[in-house]
Amino acid sequence: MTGPTLPLRQLVLKVHSRCDLACRHCYIYEHADQSWSSRPRVISEETITWTALRLSEHAKDHQLASVQVILHGGEPLLAGPARLRLICEELRTALRGVCELDLRIHTNGVQLNERHLDLFAAHGVRVGISLDGDRAANDRHRLFTNGRSSYDKVLRALGLLNQDRYRHLFAGILCTVDVRNDPIAAYDALAALHPPRIDFLLPHATWDTPPLRPDGALTPYADWLLTIYDRWDSQGRPMPVRLFDSVISTLGGGPALTEAMGLESADVVVVETDGTYEQADSLKTAYDGAPVTGMNVFRHTLDEVARHPGMTARQHGLDDLSAQCRTCPVVRSCGGGLFAHRYRDDGSGFDNPSVFCADLAELIHSIDARTGVGANRPIDGFDELADGTDDGTAVRVLIRSQQRVTLDLLKALHTEPGLIKGQLWTPAWQLALKLGEYDESLLASLLTHPYTRPWILRCLDGEASSDHLASLVAAVALPARAVDGIEVPVRDGFAHLPGIGRLRAELPDTTVSLGAHAIAGSPSAWEPVRWLRAEGLEVAVDDMDPYRDCFGAPVRARLTDEDMQLWRDVVPQAWMLIGKTLPAVAAGMAAGVSVLTPLATAPDPERTTAGAGFTALGVHLHPDPVDVAVDLVRGFRLGVLDTLLDECELYDETDTRVAALLADTYARAATDTLRPASESAHRTRAQWERLASAASLTALGRRFVDGIGRSL
Repeated sequence: MTGPTLPLRQLVLKVHSRCDLACRHCYIYEHADQSWSSRPRVISEETITWTALRLSEHAKDHQLASVQVILHGGEPLLAGPARLRLICEELRTALRGVCELDLRIHTNGVQLNERHLDLFAAHGVRVGISLDGDRAANDRHRLFTNGRSSYDKVLRALGLLNQDRYRHLFAGILCTVDVRNDPIAAYDALAALHPPRIDFLLPHATWDTPPLRPDGALTPYADWLLTIYDRWDSQGRPMPVRLFDSVISTLGGGPALTEAMGLESADVVVVETDGTYEQADSLKTAYDGAPVTGMNVFRHTLDEVARHPGMTARQHGLDDLSAQCRTCPVVRSCGGGLFAHRYRDDGSGFDNPSVFCADLAELIHSIDARTGVGANRPIDGFDELADGTDDGTAVRVLIRSQQRVTLDLLKALHTEPGLIKGQLWTPAWQLALKLGEYDESLLASLLTHPYTRPWILRCLDGEASSDHLASLVAAVALPARAVDGIEVPVRDGFAHLPGIGRLRAELPDTTVSLGAHAIAGSPSAWEPVRWLRAEGLEVAVDDMDPYRDCFGAPVRARLTDEDMQLWRDVVPQAWMLIGKTLPAVAAGMAAGVSVLTPLATAPDPERTTAGAGFTALGVHLHPDPVDVAVDLVRGFRLGVLDTLLDECELYDETDTRVAALLADTYARAATDTLRPASESAHRTRAQWERLASAASLTALGRRFVDGIGRSL
């Protein structure tokens, strides 16, 4: 192969393939790939020499200023001081005069003694120790084969590292998260050891072997980590915590500080004890042979490894991620999560979000809310949303934002038992959790449905039944055959499947069990949601959802066939006008709007909030298509702004005058174009000038207002 090669700056060198512990969460010995069992126990002198040579020529060819080598295993200390000394000497000699060598060892610490540390001091080897917290946390997994605790031996090793003569060698502590452990006890135990850094690592998992989620929690790993974050932050951040620091860095536009997050190219390669090159060790959790490259240090250069398809699949940033990840508002912090955690054995391979997707999103958004670091950093497509040139890309980013906010609200409702009214919540909640494990797109559909959020808000106000969750789950799970049957509530004589239709029930205001064939089995009692299609637009005309009355105007009951025909005549004319006059707005609407809901009266033309975001628009059918087009565009723009404000701080929220002025000006900047020579354009310009001088705008708000000005 020819062409530019991204250099590999980090090499993990397996110096021993066995371990003196039997950690239950170990990805090398306890997961799918079992190649360790056929490899030499100890790396040979020949393999060491060839590895040093390959690394030296790679660094020289790419003029690298430094490379990092991590001595790893198994347990690397089992290689013995003599073999470790040889490795250090070979690497130092090969790279002398070529580049700097950052040499480290990652160990469980149970064998660590002064002889090792004197050797490491002589060769500048920094030491990272694995420890999962206090004794109870450590002994959940990190045990000897006979079941004895390793805790005291690790503490002894850490005591040595904290001595003045060795402290400079201490690189930090690596802690694998187990949400069954007490987060405060685990953190306090680690902090008491005064490490120079703590790394919290998510346990390795895939969509086929998902992580433990006890007690029906949607984001237990984020919740666990955020508990620690708050304690760490309240103490003045006494030591760096790589995961938290990485989130804060990327929220501010800086680099990621860990391979597990961010969009930086993968630059790590593994050399096993037999000299074979492998991709990142974490891939062993996906399937047997996942890290294999088919290359070795004796016959192949590191450039050849860098061009392996498995390596290049993680070197193109955003373009390497799944479609869902690319439109996520936190993607630049998350980076899709660790590559191995995206795997699903259904043909999609690694083309998925992380199995920890919800946890990572919650962690990032919560740290953002606590720090405000990202409040004045625009989302992707921010400027295009402001000046009306978005081609639908930014709208798709906002859809992911809507899903996240709705999920947060759903979790908030789950934690308020006093607001859970009815008997169907618990089984529906459990099914919702399973949807995410079965196929995340199903849970996304539930969260994207435009009337999910209005229903949750009413529940939080004590004005709606929580049993409606069962209807939402049924609407996505039954068509996908993800469940065989589900009990749903009956309201006003109907069992509702939001976004699909409703089934007339024999008994009003009770519950009914629906199976996958319920619709087909009762055609006379089934009323489907009807669809309206025009060139570039396909939307549901939802005149049945029980929570659609959120537009500040009364909604219409089920349309007659005659009324429905009128909609099919007028709305396409309005849509054609929008496409011709505002092509970029039409592209955004086509990407985002999924529902039109008939209103009995015209919405308030001065309204400055949307009601249901931008995915559902309330419409009163005027005979004039221009009036319909204006209502559609105004509702869409107000919804876009509402959703954008969930992500970005544009003004001081206590300034309600600016809030209303911004919303009205942003909507008018588009709708004025639909009425040429309208006097409204002069009013909009005057409003914009007042808005541009508002003192309560943030820097990002001024940038947004400048964008509106460009569109006028």
